[in-house]
Amino acid sequence: MESKRQQKYGRQIQKDLSDIFQKECKEIFGQGMVTITDVKISPDLSAARCYLSFLLVDNPQRIMDELEFKNKMIRNALANRIRKQVRIIPSLSFFLDDTAAYAAKIEALFEGLVIPPAPLTDSEDED
Repeated sequence: MESKRQQKYGRQIQKDLSDIFQKECKEIFGQGMVTITDVKISPDLSAARCYLSFLLVDNPQRIMDELEFKNKMIRNALANRIRKQVRIIPSLSFFLDDTAAYAAKIEALFEGLVIPPAPLTDSEDED
């Protein structure tokens, strides 16, 4: 369970990272779109786990590799934005958020289920 401080800090990092991705890292994503679905902060506020979702992207793993390569530049841009608000600039870890794909898979499984009708009971036979 995250504390209020961790949640607030995570929302701020999420907002600032989305702004950085839109303005300073356009070349990484090309024509695709990125969404920062969640940011989890460690209790000591020194590490941030950022979960990303992509639209209109052919190879999300290539983008994830590019983000890891430019991690230092992204962290520096984040530091320039939140430097006066925090003591520690968190280390960033990027993860592919596959929640939408997982939900689609589960939905497909549910649609593929064949549920036979319930057998009639004696009281239903009399009606």
